[in-house]
Amino acid sequence: MIFESHTLSNGIRVVHGRTNSPVAYACIMINAGTRDELDGEHGMAHFIEHVLFKGTKKRRAYHVMSRLEDVGGELNAYTTKEETVVHSTFLKENYHRAIELMFDITFQSTFPEKELVKEKVVVLDEINSYKDSPSELIFDDFEELLYPNHPFGRNILGTKKSLKRFTRNHIFKFINRVYNTDQMVFCSIGNISFSRVVKLADRYFGTVAPNYRTVNRCAIKPALPVKKEVKKKTFQQHCMVGCRTYHLHHDNRIAMYLLNNVLGGPGQNSRLNLSMRERNGYAYTVESSYMPYSDTGVFNIYFGSDKENFSKSVDVLYGELNLLCNKKLGVQQLIKAKRQLIGQLAIASENNEALMLNVARKYLFSSTVEDFDELNAKIDSLTAQELLQVAKENFFPEKLSTLIYV
Repeated sequence: MIFESHTLSNGIRVVHGRTNSPVAYACIMINAGTRDELDGEHGMAHFIEHVLFKGTKKRRAYHVMSRLEDVGGELNAYTTKEETVVHSTFLKENYHRAIELMFDITFQSTFPEKELVKEKVVVLDEINSYKDSPSELIFDDFEELLYPNHPFGRNILGTKKSLKRFTRNHIFKFINRVYNTDQMVFCSIGNISFSRVVKLADRYFGTVAPNYRTVNRCAIKPALPVKKEVKKKTFQQHCMVGCRTYHLHHDNRIAMYLLNNVLGGPGQNSRLNLSMRERNGYAYTVESSYMPYSDTGVFNIYFGSDKENFSKSVDVLYGELNLLCNKKLGVQQLIKAKRQLIGQLAIASENNEALMLNVARKYLFSSTVEDFDELNAKIDSLTAQELLQVAKENFFPEKLSTLIYV
């Protein structure tokens, strides 16, 4: 798919890919997330994502929810450590309706006080629900371990204490500070011309006053690996092992993706799944992931195991890491690994919503969209020696942090 781009006069970037499908997708992605929160704002980015839907200068909450749903569409949002995203799915004839609505809730929300009170209860329930799920909670606790005393390590949901303090004034201060027009991308995929998308985007998003970012994010300082155990009343023991690693623009990013896929990616033939689950039956869930951010990256391995199998699971995990650090992939192993990753990426690109969000994120941080053939070429060019070096830089035990729920 070919993507075209344009920058509005206020700095908001517009990216569009044309398809023949009757279904279209659009999002507004903002380079503002948990790591942009100041002291006393913990959970603010996520809370704003919730209350954007609770009323605008021209719509009440019910009308916001119904605007796209009345024509079979969907409207949603999410928050990450670095982004706030409003996204929608709709029939192609409703492009105007979708773009106007996303503009309305992103830039015209009024945050009625009574709605804030109600939504705080909803988020508090979300926090409590999260605490009841150790297999999810451990991911955030692990990032706090990797990034101590830095907003990047904070849980996206915030805390009960911080949430209760938020007011409309706090919300507007956060938005005015970090919802910068040069840090926004409007992206869409649908059966509509690029010129028409630009015209619609300019009609709405183009009316926003320019607000360029002038303050740099808080730099991430070096930190030594940490090992920590936390007592939890759970049947299983949960474990997270990992490290800080390559950022979104690093030359080794593609190699890290490939290694992660070999080690514990989504395929059932990943090394960790075969050794820990299929051969030994030690764990039901074992997986690894690699997430690059604008100036850092996180690699982690997660598994949950019965207590009698826990130490054996740890031995298997480090055995697989040691193998990748000390033995190059064979010729056929490397070919197979490359084919698997390329195939997964090709299948994933058929999901137009996921593709749109991925393109928006790439454009947000680099103002470019990586062509699929170009990405395949980078994967194909990787050598076994390069993968071995990347493994050595990341997988040796002394470089890894560990968090265990016991």
